[in-house]
Amino acid sequence: MNYRHSFHAGNSADVVKHALLIALLRALQQKEGALTLIDTHAGCGLYDLQGEQAQRTGEAMQGVMRAFADQNPLLGDYRAAVQAVNDAVTIGEGPRLYPGSPKFLAQMLRPQDFLILNEKHPEDAYALRCAMRATSAAVHERDAYELWLAMVPPRTGRGVVVVDPPYEQTDERARIVATLAAAHRKWAHGVSVIWYPLKERPTHAQWKHQLRKLGIPKFLNVEHWLYDTDQPGIYNGAGLFIINPPYAFTQALPPLLEALRGALAPAGHRGEIFAEWLRE
Repeated sequence: MNYRHSFHAGNSADVVKHALLIALLRALQQKEGALTLIDTHAGCGLYDLQGEQAQRTGEAMQGVMRAFADQNPLLGDYRAAVQAVNDAVTIGEGPRLYPGSPKFLAQMLRPQDFLILNEKHPEDAYALRCAMRATSAAVHERDAYELWLAMVPPRTGRGVVVVDPPYEQTDERARIVATLAAAHRKWAHGVSVIWYPLKERPTHAQWKHQLRKLGIPKFLNVEHWLYDTDQPGIYNGAGLFIINPPYAFTQALPPLLEALRGALAPAGHRGEIFAEWLRE
């Protein structure tokens, strides 16, 4: 699967990922202790929804534009974060620019927090540095999985690693399993968020089985299926694996998930979104 994010910025997967990321960080920041936020596949940082690549797919119309039109108050923090990178946003027009995960993370930094970004693609890394110029973020251009292991545990002790790969390589899932296992041995209480696309259920079930065998105690799985029945050979939705989510986040999750399902359900479909613990 080729997932160059400029083609898919602001789609339904982004809405779910970023809304949950905001909620997760808000829960972690209920404690005053410093956080180190690490994004291993940071991308460009900022995307033009009226640019040629985004317009070619039009996926933002079924994602961020629906979230702005829906106006559910539970999505207010998400909409405010998107609006913050736009000069002006009206309900009729919607946003022109879409923030990548680095921009969402930067908006949530407190004075005591740190942001570490990584993007291996040279052109995207250059765009990322430009997009993050006004922030305190450190930008690296390294192999994502090498950086993941090198940066944990962070000096602050507490932190979040966001892993959002393009899934272009056939061994991507295997590298995630291996790196997660090694990172967990180094930093057992660390919080990790791993994004993935959903296509065929059997392939995904096999991957979940491999992750379940790692025996990580607090391993949450959130899945968002767009359609009432699987659509063969196409993108059917996306999900997140969240390791060590705080209690305040999991308690507030059900109504937020329902708000996301309602806002993003395609015409003629109810869709499904749920959270479950992965157990051996």
